[in-house]
Amino acid sequence: MGLKSNLHNLKEKYKGTKMAPAFNAIHTFLYLPNETTHNGTHIKAADDLKRTMNIVIMALVPCLIFGMFNAGYQHYLALGEIDAANGFLGSSFWTMDNLIVGLWQVLPLVVVSYGVGLAVEFVFAVIKGHEVEEGYLVTGMLVPLIVPVDIPLWMLAVAVVFGVVIGKEVFGGTGMNILNPALTIRAFLFFAYPTWMSGDKVWVHGAVERDQMIAAGENLDAISGETLLGYYAKSGQELTLAGSNGAADVVTTYGDRASELYSIWDMFWGIIPGSVGETSKFLIIIGALFLIFTKIGSWRIIVSTLIGALTMGLIFNGVVDAGWIGESSKFYGLMNVPFWQHLIIGSILFGAVYMATDPVTASQTNKGKWIYGFLIGFISIMIRVFNPAYPEGVFLAILLMNVFAPTIDHYVVQGNVKRRMKRLKVKTA
Repeated sequence: MGLKSNLHNLKEKYKGTKMAPAFNAIHTFLYLPNETTHNGTHIKAADDLKRTMNIVIMALVPCLIFGMFNAGYQHYLALGEIDAANGFLGSSFWTMDNLIVGLWQVLPLVVVSYGVGLAVEFVFAVIKGHEVEEGYLVTGMLVPLIVPVDIPLWMLAVAVVFGVVIGKEVFGGTGMNILNPALTIRAFLFFAYPTWMSGDKVWVHGAVERDQMIAAGENLDAISGETLLGYYAKSGQELTLAGSNGAADVVTTYGDRASELYSIWDMFWGIIPGSVGETSKFLIIIGALFLIFTKIGSWRIIVSTLIGALTMGLIFNGVVDAGWIGESSKFYGLMNVPFWQHLIIGSILFGAVYMATDPVTASQTNKGKWIYGFLIGFISIMIRVFNPAYPEGVFLAILLMNVFAPTIDHYVVQGNVKRRMKRLKVKTA
């Protein structure tokens, strides 16, 4: 007797009991259900919830794999054991050593995310007596991609429990939540454990540990894990670099150092420090095209988010060009970043493609999607510039607009109703 038959027998045995949803979930996740319809007319379609979730996961897998290689690459590069990769196909990037480090660090994040999140889903399904919902399949993949590579697993587990319970289950489960669960998890981590979600150490594997060893008195060189946004936020500040082989220390600025370390192509390909899955803009664009082609992701939200980000960046560039703000200002560095460059640093592109397009928490009307996306991009860059202590605002902007999405749709619908009423009055006059 095969696994499918055993699962079916268990499902029948426990039908009507508290444990029935658990066996049903395992059975339907692995196999097609045995039940068939017998009477009436039924609509047949291939785009059920599970397939939709699987398509999004397929779009995320390249980012996950790249993130594993990048985790190892950034680690060995910071230690000075390898040379910088020359482009996307650089020989020092796609190595087994890099992949091993990435697997060792990233795979546990995926296991904890799925293990804890699905456990909470199963518990709620058993307690409430409903079927286990597939909504966490995508959330479980998103969470490891939007956190630092070295975040402690217990912190991630606590945040996942909070995000699933508070971000989704209290609203009634999948399809009823008003906040994106993955971003709720990230927001919890940011506010509960800020030192593990910001700074110049957490984005490169081993940097935090090396810092602790130095603090304990060991004679070691520190590892910098500063992101590009971190460099630009402190653009005008002086940075002293230790001279190599007894040479004198070099004094430069954070902005100049960023230009020395990373080219525009490095930013685009993703060979830079950052959250596990958000660095490669190239792969994110490929994923966006795949989601748009399969009609899973809304192109209106993606495009309008990018337009909003570019608009805000252009406004800030105008402020700098007009001389309204000087180099002495703490906002100057990010304000002076070319407006288009905001799309290839930070996580604005990842958020626009995989987070803002969440069909449950986003606006539902076509006009509402344009407004919703534009405000996400606009507010993201605004927070990025005006919060130099943590120069990234995408997740806060999306969560804020999640709250306002129903209001946007309400006024869009009411506007349509008013216009139709006016046309009706004209016709009947």
